[in-house]
Amino acid sequence: MARDMILWPMGGLALLTFIVLTLIPVRRFRAAFAGKVTAHDFKLGESANVPPYTSLANRNYMNLLELPALFYVICLMLYVTDRVDVLSYRLAWAYVGLRALHSVIHVTFNQVFVRLAVFALSNLVLMAMWILFFVQKPY
Repeated sequence: MARDMILWPMGGLALLTFIVLTLIPVRRFRAAFAGKVTAHDFKLGESANVPPYTSLANRNYMNLLELPALFYVICLMLYVTDRVDVLSYRLAWAYVGLRALHSVIHVTFNQVFVRLAVFALSNLVLMAMWILFFVQKPY
C-alpha cells in the first residue's frame, strides 16, 4: 500500500475539526441574536449565561484537539517509517469515522452513554494503532 494513503484519514479528521470549528461562531451568533448572550459572556471563555447548546460545539472542538493529536502522530510515524499497511489504513479511517460519529452525537442529541460508548471505541482503535506500530515487525 502506498504510504501517502495514510494522509487521507488525517485530512478527514482535520476537515471534521474545521467543520466543528465553524459551528462555534454560528451557535454563538444565533444565541446573541436571540438575546440569550452578549459579547461579555465570552470575555473569559464562556460564562454561566451561555446556553448549553451553544457551548457544545466549543467543547466538541476542544475534544478534537486533545486525543486526536496522538492520531496525527501515529499516522505520521507510519508515514515516515513507510509502515502503512491495509490494517493501519482501515484503523485510521475507523478512528476518523468514530470521531465523526462522536461529534454528531455531541453537537446534536448528546445522549451521554451513547456518546461515551463511541468515544471509548474510538480510543480503543487509537490504542490499537499505537500497539500495532510497536509490536508488528517492520517489513
